[in-house]
Amino acid sequence: MLKGTNQEVGRPHNRRIVLETIRQHGPLPRVEIARRIGLTTQTVSTITSELHERGFVALRPGVPKGRGFPAPSLEINPDGGYACGVYVTPRGLEAGLINLSGKVLARKAVSAPQMSADTAFAHIGAMVREMVADCPRERFIGAGMAMPGPFDIESMSFVGPTTMEGWRGVDVGDRLQKAVGYPAFVEVDSAAAAHCERLYGVGEELFNFYYLYMGVGLGGCVIYDGQVIRGAWGNAGEIGHVPLVPDGDPCPCGNHGCLERYLSLEAYARRTPVIGEAGWLEETAPLLRSAIVTIENLFDPETIVLGGLAPVELRLKLLALTADLPNSLAARQDRQHPRVILSRCGTDAVLRGAASLAITQVFSPRLPAPPRAAGDLFAKAGRARIE
Repeated sequence: MLKGTNQEVGRPHNRRIVLETIRQHGPLPRVEIARRIGLTTQTVSTITSELHERGFVALRPGVPKGRGFPAPSLEINPDGGYACGVYVTPRGLEAGLINLSGKVLARKAVSAPQMSADTAFAHIGAMVREMVADCPRERFIGAGMAMPGPFDIESMSFVGPTTMEGWRGVDVGDRLQKAVGYPAFVEVDSAAAAHCERLYGVGEELFNFYYLYMGVGLGGCVIYDGQVIRGAWGNAGEIGHVPLVPDGDPCPCGNHGCLERYLSLEAYARRTPVIGEAGWLEETAPLLRSAIVTIENLFDPETIVLGGLAPVELRLKLLALTADLPNSLAARQDRQHPRVILSRCGTDAVLRGAASLAITQVFSPRLPAPPRAAGDLFAKAGRARIE
């Protein structure tokens, strides 16, 4: 549960707790916000007045329930702030502008295989400038970028067709900030998608789930107690390089039989011309089931969310393969959700999640800042550029 602190040093924490509560449960009156998070009504009143003045929240007239004037309720103001999300893959890049409610307002895309860093950041700068022109510049919070992981692993990062080959040694955060001129953040694509799911998808009712991300490669991320678990070096939940096939196909990481060599969009594009989609599904089914059981036994999630770039039609076919799963810790009689479900955020999850990396500095009370964070965005939210 979201809880505040009545100590003065906890003011930034309280501000973010209040915002997160309004986002999740609003519209709410101040008294109800205070009750939910354990703060005094006066403290909540002070914080919400500041948030309202800055335009992050809006007041809604209260509903009469008896005598007297009903207290107004607070809700997120979608137009109170904007952020850009950028997603770079081995197939090209996409950028989008979102508002505080997570709605994608505009998008741009460039298709090009294994784009160089110089070319990518030139496109990114131009795309963001064009989209920012469509919103009040003083309301622009920042930009987030997602790219395939894992990060900073000599034998795995920037190696092979599912990663950004040729990007080794590039200071991605610094280049992004220089390209867009605003606070900039970088995250692994699977974690960005899980972050979106936490904010706008199943995370509104589930607090512990595993996000299985099917992109050009295969990744995953753990959501525990409503928060993205990143691990010591930001790569927690990586499932694509788990070797599941003894003496299987060689992987660019140096191992054999890694899961993403069989279950990923790269594998789909490589294998279906040879054996057809039905053959690929048959080949993949036992590996998908084994991966699900492994995830369940390791992380004990409420459910596994199947998402990513894969078209919903393909994900539905993969979901059908999970109808009869082997036994695991998840085989409980008191389950309230299926063991595997589809993402509610669809193929926009990474784009929205990347943009939300900037907004998170306002909305999330406990999520660790991604690499290359550019400071307290609440203080900078009304400024056009970093000082």
